[in-house]
Amino acid sequence: MGSTFCQRPLLGCNSLSFQGPALHVHHGDTIYVTVHNKGRYNITIHWHGVKLTRYPWSDGPEYITQCPIQPGGKFKQKVIFSSEEGTLWWHAHSDWSRATVHGPIIVYPKINGTGYPFPKPHVEVPIILGEWWKRDVMDVLQEAVITGGDPADSDAFTINGQPGDLYPCSKSETIKINVDQGNSYLLRLVNAAVNTILFFSVAKHNLTVVGIDGSYAKPLTSGYITIATGQTIDALLHANQDPNHYYMAARAFTSSPSVPFGNTTTTAIVQYNGNYTLSSSPSLPQLPYYDDTNAAYSFLSSLRSLADEDHPIRVPLNITTRVVSTLSVNALPCHRNRSCEGPNGTILAASMNNITFVNPSIDILEAYYKHIHGVYGADFPSFPPLVFNFTAEYLPLILEVSKTGTEVKILPFNSSVEIIFQGTNVVAGIDHPMHLHGYSFYIVGWGYGNFDKDKDPQNYNLIDPPFRNTVTVPRNGWTTIRFEATNPGVWFMHCHFDRHLVWGMETVFIVQDGTEARLLPPPPDMPPC
Repeated sequence: MGSTFCQRPLLGCNSLSFQGPALHVHHGDTIYVTVHNKGRYNITIHWHGVKLTRYPWSDGPEYITQCPIQPGGKFKQKVIFSSEEGTLWWHAHSDWSRATVHGPIIVYPKINGTGYPFPKPHVEVPIILGEWWKRDVMDVLQEAVITGGDPADSDAFTINGQPGDLYPCSKSETIKINVDQGNSYLLRLVNAAVNTILFFSVAKHNLTVVGIDGSYAKPLTSGYITIATGQTIDALLHANQDPNHYYMAARAFTSSPSVPFGNTTTTAIVQYNGNYTLSSSPSLPQLPYYDDTNAAYSFLSSLRSLADEDHPIRVPLNITTRVVSTLSVNALPCHRNRSCEGPNGTILAASMNNITFVNPSIDILEAYYKHIHGVYGADFPSFPPLVFNFTAEYLPLILEVSKTGTEVKILPFNSSVEIIFQGTNVVAGIDHPMHLHGYSFYIVGWGYGNFDKDKDPQNYNLIDPPFRNTVTVPRNGWTTIRFEATNPGVWFMHCHFDRHLVWGMETVFIVQDGTEARLLPPPPDMPPC
């Protein structure tokens, strides 16, 4: 199966978000996609949530698994699907290009397989939640890089590329979804926003979650959804209300109002077919308030893997590799003869285990495969190098300065891995959606405050934990994930807030070859550095 698409120029104030083509595949398919870069900037494409078994060459993050496709260039990517089913997505993975270069991936069950583990919906509807600026997002990014401060907030959120009725510029083009009373609709939700966790709801309708991040979940019925940037959710909408028009809407969730965020609401309209008297205006849903932490994590903590006979799970129990990593916003000294807009005249940065990641000049995968020395180090620490009260209200300024480097973590093949993410209050505590390439993982525990190695593991869910590729670590809290390192290659781990990614909140896992499962060779047309 082959496909071709192009990167278009990043969009400015005269047009709204570009939602790229949807890819439709079945469980276990392999497809080839040729990416032509017809834009002005370097580009790479990442297949978010696709494990790409033994083939990280198509994974996409620039200077991690490939060098970027330069303007006028092209790259034929082999995309290998394995166990994924449900909604995933593809997006650019270079600078902030993904703000306008992204689209859904729909992975259907095997042909002649068992089908959906829930009643088949009458219609399936992709819902892509995005974020939009009135100017080129690359200008927004470059301004932040030059000043060292926080990037400008977005001007709007979008549903399928449109902000909706609450914005005069978009009112006439508000997305409308027609439904028939009595039918069910599978909403395939993607949070493609650049820097924002979102609440989502449909007025006077409940949503029943049946899938998360390309895996099936126990049905969970709720009046709203919390979805972090990078995450996907499959939810059934039953058209069981009186015929009328109803708003679906999304707006930001942030547990740290002191950190700037886009305080706007995007809408689309669910409109029933048939003849009826229309209300003067559609009903708005009752979304949780923007800083309702209890609502956000009540939803997230209620999600469970389906874990039935047809969809078994395998939670690692005997951990052989344990990593505890802090997640911090940092502040680096301002260079001489420069004015910086970070705290106290510094440059904003971010880190894992006090290391602010620096991209190398060639990609790490090539260096690993060809045994090129001096590109990266293998000293990413398994435990925080600085131990303090991570979530204290006031912390010494000396803790704000991180080290810079390109350090990776080597994982033996088939090791049972546990990662404990510990959020800190350095500079500014905030939630962090952490994404791991090449794997999905079990979220076995989470909590507020500092992780307690003696007490907290006693409350782990090892029976039916959610199976995701992106996990939200609460502000000044912790989250534990587990997975088996059975996919050899070079795999990126990072915060999916793009401002934190640019600031350096990331690392790389290199999973070594097994006896039979070995890294596959590269394609002949890898983009040059």
